[in-house]
Amino acid sequence: MGYQITSGTPFRLGAHVDGDGVSFAVFSAHATKIELCLFSADGGRETQRLPLPERTGDIWHGHIAGLPAGTLYGYRAHGAYAPEHGHRFNANKLLLDPYTRELRGRWINDPALLGYDARSSAGDLSFDGRDSARFVPKSVVSDPKLFEAMTSPLGHAWEDTLIYEAHVKGATQLHPDVAENLRGTYEGLASDALIDHLHKLGVTAIELLPAHAFVNDGFLLEKGLTNYWGYNTIGFFAPEPRYFGLEGIMGFRNMVRRFHDAGIEVILDVVYNHTAEGDHRGPTICFRGLDNASYYRLINGQPRYYVNDTGTGNTVNVANPYVLRTVMDSLRFWVECMGVDGFRFDLATTLAREDDGFDVHGGFLDALRQDPTLAGIKMIAEPWDIGPGGYRLGQFPPKFGEWNDAYRDTVRRFWKGDAHSAQELGARLLGSAGEFDRGGRRAWSSVNFLAAHDGFTLADITQYSKRHNEANKEGNQDGHNANHSDNCGVEGPSDDPAVTALRQRRQRNMLATLFLSQGTPMILAGDEIGNTQDGNNNAYCQDNEIAWLDWAQADAEMTAFVAELSALRRAHPVLRQSRFLHAALRAADGQPDVEWMDFQGHPLNWRDPGLSSLCLMLRASAEAPATMDHDDAVFVIFNRADTSAEVQIPACAKDAHWCVGLDTSGSHARQTPVDAGTITVRGPSVVALVPGPAGNAV
Repeated sequence: MGYQITSGTPFRLGAHVDGDGVSFAVFSAHATKIELCLFSADGGRETQRLPLPERTGDIWHGHIAGLPAGTLYGYRAHGAYAPEHGHRFNANKLLLDPYTRELRGRWINDPALLGYDARSSAGDLSFDGRDSARFVPKSVVSDPKLFEAMTSPLGHAWEDTLIYEAHVKGATQLHPDVAENLRGTYEGLASDALIDHLHKLGVTAIELLPAHAFVNDGFLLEKGLTNYWGYNTIGFFAPEPRYFGLEGIMGFRNMVRRFHDAGIEVILDVVYNHTAEGDHRGPTICFRGLDNASYYRLINGQPRYYVNDTGTGNTVNVANPYVLRTVMDSLRFWVECMGVDGFRFDLATTLAREDDGFDVHGGFLDALRQDPTLAGIKMIAEPWDIGPGGYRLGQFPPKFGEWNDAYRDTVRRFWKGDAHSAQELGARLLGSAGEFDRGGRRAWSSVNFLAAHDGFTLADITQYSKRHNEANKEGNQDGHNANHSDNCGVEGPSDDPAVTALRQRRQRNMLATLFLSQGTPMILAGDEIGNTQDGNNNAYCQDNEIAWLDWAQADAEMTAFVAELSALRRAHPVLRQSRFLHAALRAADGQPDVEWMDFQGHPLNWRDPGLSSLCLMLRASAEAPATMDHDDAVFVIFNRADTSAEVQIPACAKDAHWCVGLDTSGSHARQTPVDAGTITVRGPSVVALVPGPAGNAV
């Protein structure tokens, strides 16, 4: 005799332990019956199948008295199998609960996961009767003690933020100071070794590549590869088990606690724009089987096929209120129960697209902005996708920071020596105001970066002029073409001291540019140690030494240099202002908050087609609050030429003289006082002068 099921309530989606049992509730607008399937403790045997007895609106629900936490389960959804009408119900396929917070077991790539018979000439219009249960992990009725509310997010000010983008496994797998049994795990990422390293760099937030449960793509497994990055989500509430260490799911929560104790925020890269079920040829493992026509955007007039604004085969339909609720419930869960401090939304344009296109006042963005739980949470948009009108840099609401790929490309082009790039650099140095200074947005809205997981590492930008993605087994046709990289004369590694010196100088110049720019700086994990991916600019499928950080070859001098840059930025508020700078005159002293000059001290001629070097005086914004240090100033010199130059420098603030705060060429030591008239600057280099106490000038 098995368990008995009663009606339960529709108010909480998912499986929740209550006083005397477990309540189950799941959304489906088009199913005709939903069955709850219970499994043995090892997940190998289905022990009972119980139809959910009640439907309230589009929520199917039931309650089982006496059912313990830890029970394994899944769903089977009955309804029409009519792909030409957008419906793909197949009760032979066991489905994950979209709200499950734990998975038990592993995915096995098998044709039984498909709702259709791949051998049939009818393709996805055919029907497959094989049971998929033994090839999929099971949902788990979680012990509520595992997800008790965590402390509030840290809430660092945006203008004080330095982001470090990292992969849980890649950052730890080869680290000699991380215990072997913790490498590749959440616990390993928050080990003393990694936290000490982040402290040295002055990092305030670590941004993790996807940690939601995801699936290895079948086409990768067939090539002997895997989904390393994790942009193939299937569980919006479940931490990815492959990163579990000794503490299992608690390892994630304890990771967050350790980072918080160290003063470091945790930001998750989240993928709500598509799922691992792919296009019409993909598997039926969760959303597709529960209600394909509700969970996904289908092509008008051809609902057999999926809108593919993401380039991955499908697009999640956040315009549906229950799908939107799922995403919002997921975000709140990660904040309240897992303690995270923010989110980076993959292909955020997709989430903001309504039937008529991108809409800054659309349902998803409106829901985010009104939610009190998310009010103090950092939100970062990847402001593009491949759909119509998909590039939307600078067009997200004031709450958001945005990945600024225009910044990345401009800095690369400038230091590579591209013509006309100096003019563009001027805009990027001041927070890309042309894109972001509207609607009350702040300068921190521009998330500036030189490299990210998707593309060349910083070292490879200076070592390769072409991508080298042969290991991906796609004929080197994948990955970006426009990398704006330069090999400095030799493709790949070189033992020529001149080539090596040029590469290191260019990396230092680019890093200095990043830390001297208005906006929020983000560094790719490994760039501070000179990490290379051997020219692979699309290492999404390389769970190996190509993508893992090579700590054994770490460049200690580069690490120390990044730490110096971070300290310089912290010491000078003018380098991290929230207000934009537009050369407005300050009421206190009548000076402009920003000035551009040439090396002779004259106003910069922006129309000069040969412009390649420039000077920038940064002062506190004319709109800065009274609490800001209005005597702070930084004078920055960008010399792209290979030769040295004499630079006229303006007078420093009263009762102070200029000192060298930074020199990427190494010709001036830090804190060296500077004559009030000129300074000799070697090239190519970046020099930053900062105020020093009176009487120290030479």
